[in-house]
Amino acid sequence: MSVVSSVLVPYASYLRVYEPLIAFAEPERSHWARYARRPELPTAQDELRRSLADLVPTPPVGVPVHESGDAFVTELDGVVCVCPWRTRMRGWLALEELEGMFPANVLDALLPAVVRGQAQADHGRWRRRHPDARPWIRTTVWQVPVRWFVLFRDEEREYAAADGAGGPGPLLRYRTPMVEARRRLARGLRTLRENAAEGPLTEGLVDVGRWLEEFHPRSLVELDYGGLVHALPAERLAGDRSAADVAEGLAALRDGDTEGASAAYARLAERWRAVRDLQFTN
Repeated sequence: MSVVSSVLVPYASYLRVYEPLIAFAEPERSHWARYARRPELPTAQDELRRSLADLVPTPPVGVPVHESGDAFVTELDGVVCVCPWRTRMRGWLALEELEGMFPANVLDALLPAVVRGQAQADHGRWRRRHPDARPWIRTTVWQVPVRWFVLFRDEEREYAAADGAGGPGPLLRYRTPMVEARRRLARGLRTLRENAAEGPLTEGLVDVGRWLEEFHPRSLVELDYGGLVHALPAERLAGDRSAADVAEGLAALRDGDTEGASAAYARLAERWRAVRDLQFTN
């Protein structure tokens, strides 16, 4: 188990929503209020280590047997906000995505068909009891989707380099109030629809917008580079201004400056192509 606890992968990024306590009905609201007062709270690496530990048993477990009672906690304008992990729910959703990513024989080697089938059956029963449930966290690996950057501005960027003293390591994230995230998404979507053909970015923004509408308007939205900070050199992290590139590209598109929009997109595409290529390196 000590080996699992030291792992800093996968190289995943996260889009999280922290909701104020008032968004939760009782008894969950009281649970999170007590939880937020704990002297020590788990980190993103703690969540990752626990998830990896679930892969150790034989036969493997497709998703956790029980739902996590943990959450990330922060404050927005003095108001306590929480982002429940909901690891079991996210595990079910991840399994659904795997079905379309790998051939059946590869999936069977990773996770036997009988295990996947049981997980799907469990998810179906749970979903019938909780038809309105949604995750507070979205995850992707080896990239940060362009649509996520639309929600943020460069001045909201928080970067901290590794301290070299055994600390938590580098950090790169953006945080913004929900009202700003929704406003920027709506404006970006309008710009794309008025100046460009419908495509994956437009469809992705519509999907993110529907997800954000599920949360309390006084929530906080966070984009966290997560494990990607351990895959990239410090100078590349320090120079990463992806949200600024996206904002610049959309502004150019609104102004009819196709050359400026193309230049901003080219910078963004090259940066993230280099990141995705790392997954194939030895």
